[in-house]
Amino acid sequence: MASSNIRAEKPCGEKRGRGRPQSFDRSKALCAAMRLFWDRGYEGARFDDLIAAMGISPSSFYNAFGSKERLYQEAIGAYLEAAGTWFLRILHENVDTRTAFEKLMLAAATEFTREDLPAGCMISVSGTQGGPEQARLRDLMARQRALSEAALVERLRKGIADADLPAHTDAEGLAAFFSALFRGMAVQARDGASREKLLEIGRIGMLAWPADPFAVPATGFQNPALPLNPASPLNSETDFR
Repeated sequence: MASSNIRAEKPCGEKRGRGRPQSFDRSKALCAAMRLFWDRGYEGARFDDLIAAMGISPSSFYNAFGSKERLYQEAIGAYLEAAGTWFLRILHENVDTRTAFEKLMLAAATEFTREDLPAGCMISVSGTQGGPEQARLRDLMARQRALSEAALVERLRKGIADADLPAHTDAEGLAAFFSALFRGMAVQARDGASREKLLEIGRIGMLAWPADPFAVPATGFQNPALPLNPASPLNSETDFR
């Protein structure tokens, strides 16, 4: 998940090194590189395309960023700084656990289909393939996805402790399910799925939410295409920007 933008937050932070002043805006150049990596992946973003998008010369590139791999790692950090803002903010909101996850679904559907950024999630769709020489980058992306899933586990465990989830809930299994769902939504978005389609996936995904074993069962068939709860955040028009 990859995560967790929405974005009045800037996707790239300002970082300046020591020494001779740079003749370009490093933050803007990093943002441009991040977008290209996000859109094309590490291998698909050719060096010539990177420096053209960043508006810098080869010498400025190497002086400022050192190598393509180091630039990619910085770009991932810039993405996480922004994406992590909305992801963690929602997880830590003072709401019940189900509402928090419904809000995450809404945020994901919104962020993955923004018109001003590449579709999907950079962490979900990047670094899943590559040659042996890219093993470090694959491991980096896998660690980030694992961290996002661990944050989901932590929130679910809090829900169990707060008694808004059944005590028998498998926090690790449920977190893995929603992590897979978020990644699938990211891939759907890359394939051109609309925001409405992602919201529908989110509504259906919430059918997996653990039921209270002491609750009175609902009668009749719940059509997954219908809202599960009229007050659900998945039925709102929240703008996370």
